Amino acid sequence: MLDKDKFKIGYFADGPWSHEAFKLLANDETLEIVFIVPRSNTKDSSLKEFAEEYGIDYLFPAKIRTEDFYEKAKSYNCDLFVSMSFNQIFREPLISLPRFDTINCHAGKLPFYRGRNIINWALINDETEFGITVHFVDEGIDTGDIIMQRTYPISDQDDYNSILNIAYVECAKILYDTVKSLQVGNFQRINQATIHPVGFYCGRRSEGDEIINWAQTSREIFNFIRALCFPGPRATTYISDEPIYINKARMIENAPKYINTPGQLLRKTQDGFIVKTKDSFIEILEIESGAKLRVGDKLGL
Repeated sequence: MLDKDKFKIGYFADGPWSHEAFKLLANDETLEIVFIVPRSNTKDSSLKEFAEEYGIDYLFPAKIRTEDFYEKAKSYNCDLFVSMSFNQIFREPLISLPRFDTINCHAGKLPFYRGRNIINWALINDETEFGITVHFVDEGIDTGDIIMQRTYPISDQDDYNSILNIAYVECAKILYDTVKSLQVGNFQRINQATIHPVGFYCGRRSEGDEIINWAQTSREIFNFIRALCFPGPRATTYISDEPIYINKARMIENAPKYINTPGQLLRKTQDGFIVKTKDSFIEILEIESGAKLRVGDKLGL
C-alpha cells in the first residue's frame, strides 16, 4: 500500500549504475520507490530482486511511450520520475506527469559530453576531470536544465575501470542529494545554454572502434588504451591477422621525438614491449595474443 506522506518515485533504471542509487533511495524512510522499469533488453536480475525484497511493482516489459503505460504510471501519483542508465526516450506528456517532472543522472559534464560512452570519450580526449550531472529531462538528448553537477579529477594513473568504479558510487550520491533537494524544494534550474551555447555530443562506441591507430602520438595512444581497458573491449591491434589485446600502456618519460615506423616493436621489456608511435614510443602491457611477438614485428591491420 502506498504511503501518502512519502515522496513517491518511479524508478526507470538498469545495471550497476542504478544499484547503489536504489539502496540510498529505498532506505530513506521519507522516500518511496513505487515502481521500477528496467531496460527493455535488461540482463539485470538485481533490480527485480530489489523489487521483490522491498515490495515494489516491477513493470516489465514496458513501452513507456504508449497510452497504456501513461495511464499505468499516472495511477501511482508520483512526485518524481528518476532515470538512471535507462535506454528508452521519454516524451511528453509522460515527462511532466509527476509533480516535479522527470530527472536523469548523466555521467558527463553537461552541456559537454552529452550522449553515450562518456567516460571512454573523456579519457580519449585527455581530460583532467570528468563530471556527473543530474538534470531535468526534456525531449532532447541530455539537454534539460541542470539541477546539480559535480566534477572529479582524472590522473594518469586512472583508466576506464577506476573511473567507472568512482562513477558508480558518485552517481548514486549526487542523484540521492538531488532527489532530497527536490523533496524540500531547495533547488535551482540552470539552463545549459548559459554555460555554453552549443556544448557537444558523443556517439556510441561500437565494434571496430577498439582498433589502435599507431600513427597517432604516444599520448593519444596511451589515452586510447586506458579508455578501453577491462571491463571495456580492450584496445586491439593485429599481426598476421591475429588479434592482440592490450589492457594497459605506460608513457615513457622524456621519450625523444623522431621519425620511424609506427607500430613496430622496438624492444622487449620485463612486462611488455616498447612500440614506435607517430612522435616517439610507448610501452604496452598486459598483452593477450595467440601469436608470439618478436622485436621488429609491425603491429596494425
